[in-house]
Amino acid sequence: MGGEKALVALSGGVDSSVAALLLKDAGYEVEGITMQVLPGKGTQIEEAAAVAADLGIIHHVIHLEEDFERAVLERFHDEYLRGRTPNPCVSCNRFIKFGRLREEAVRCGARLFATGHYVRLVTREGAIRLAKGVDAAKDQSYFLALLERGQLQGVAFPLGKMTKEEVRHLAQKRGLPAASHPESQDICFIGEEGYAAFLESRWPMDANGGEICHVNGQVLGRHAGSHRFTIGQRRGLGIAWPEPLYVVGLQGNQVLVGERPHLAVSHLTVEDPVWHVPVSEAPFSCLCRIRYRHREARAVVSPLGERHVEVAFDEPQYGVAPGQAAVFYQEDLVLGGGWIA
Repeated sequence: MGGEKALVALSGGVDSSVAALLLKDAGYEVEGITMQVLPGKGTQIEEAAAVAADLGIIHHVIHLEEDFERAVLERFHDEYLRGRTPNPCVSCNRFIKFGRLREEAVRCGARLFATGHYVRLVTREGAIRLAKGVDAAKDQSYFLALLERGQLQGVAFPLGKMTKEEVRHLAQKRGLPAASHPESQDICFIGEEGYAAFLESRWPMDANGGEICHVNGQVLGRHAGSHRFTIGQRRGLGIAWPEPLYVVGLQGNQVLVGERPHLAVSHLTVEDPVWHVPVSEAPFSCLCRIRYRHREARAVVSPLGERHVEVAFDEPQYGVAPGQAAVFYQEDLVLGGGWIA
């Protein structure tokens, strides 16, 4: 460990700052690495550079705009056009941060690549496995569940055994400027205007809109583009009805709405699963999370060949959105995950 080079993905926030600090205290030769993913977005680079200067470490800036465009932004756009609800953070971690950025870190001589994620790496049966962070409110294992097992080799998560309160306290104690920085938003490239405006500003979307229909077939109104809606959405529908209505489906330009019971889902299919543990062809019981803030639900997972699994919940779940990630757990251990079909 002593003297080994560790590159930390610096964002300029308190989490990556403390991750770098902890590795430096542990005796690593720490350097920072920051990815530029959007043209003209220099604030994060400047903040990360300031953190590196404060810690007295070398700082690398890696330009990944083209990679980010292909792997994250184009997928984000294409998924909305398909009537799905994408999760760009999961894609970014798999293809960009732990893909291209990590590759660049290795080229810079890193023996260890570290981030400020609240997750842990544990050893089970002689293999490295991904597990939840100890801070249940900040656990980010959902966002990393689709990493390939090889992407966890030579990686460190210094904050996995800490709470957010402990991280901020340490940053304040050591006088890090990032200690008072506010929490970053979930999707880094979406501004205050929202995701719909972002899509419309970059790509031609459907300007003609379509119908908003109740599941009983009744046309209730029109909309300005199906990309403005996601499964489970209640607000902003612009229609009157005796009971609260939710978006329950997107079929082309048609937005289907219904009362809350119509959101209930007992079964779903997950495509392109990534497994962190060996999985047999037999059905198995586990916990399943269908979105980041979702409380895991007990389910039985049945493999359907290499590319699909069927998930049967013990109790119906609400707000299942195709395009989101489904992540499987055994207590705190991540078993794997895939995309909701």
